[in-house]
Amino acid sequence: MRRLPILTAAVLAALSLSAHAAKVGDPAPDFTAADSHGQTHKLSEYRGKYVVLEWTNNGCPYTRKHYNSGNMQNLQKEWTGKGVVWLTVLSSSPGAQGYMTASDENAYIAKVHADPTAALLDPTGTLGHEYDARTTPDMYVIDPNGKLIYAGAIDDHPNDDPSDIPHSKNYVSAALTEAMAGQPVQVSYTRPYGCSVKYQGAD
Repeated sequence: MRRLPILTAAVLAALSLSAHAAKVGDPAPDFTAADSHGQTHKLSEYRGKYVVLEWTNNGCPYTRKHYNSGNMQNLQKEWTGKGVVWLTVLSSSPGAQGYMTASDENAYIAKVHADPTAALLDPTGTLGHEYDARTTPDMYVIDPNGKLIYAGAIDDHPNDDPSDIPHSKNYVSAALTEAMAGQPVQVSYTRPYGCSVKYQGAD
């Protein structure tokens, strides 16, 4: 008789979280998280606005592709200028690549001239698991009714070469442009690319 593998509590918890992860077309999971200035943000408080969630890790070459080139900062400035709430999320656990204290993150934002609405600190990975964020970057777009309308890669060039950015289709910009024009989002899900999110307990 073949034995079934014993599932640890950690594995069971991960499976449970994955089963309830955000899906395009469904209401985006509500959350409460503190930012790098100690302010609390609750997704439901942003009803009536478009919201972008951007998972980040400044040690990841795929993240650096978009920050060292200025691409991510340009996107943040463009869309927050149009009323979009842009929340950068840091889910790296303490001691892992990309982990930042509040003061470190504020210094980094100033250094690279980033312009998100806020940088949410998620060292326990709670918010990351709610959305099943897997890579950095991993991008989510939520409409004013609180529905998830895009999830996945930032663009269609899954590499860490910044020279490809001008030739790439940016899925986040496309989703926001179409949705704001009252049109359906043509590409609502793509496979994200980048470094794995450095969750607590992950290898």
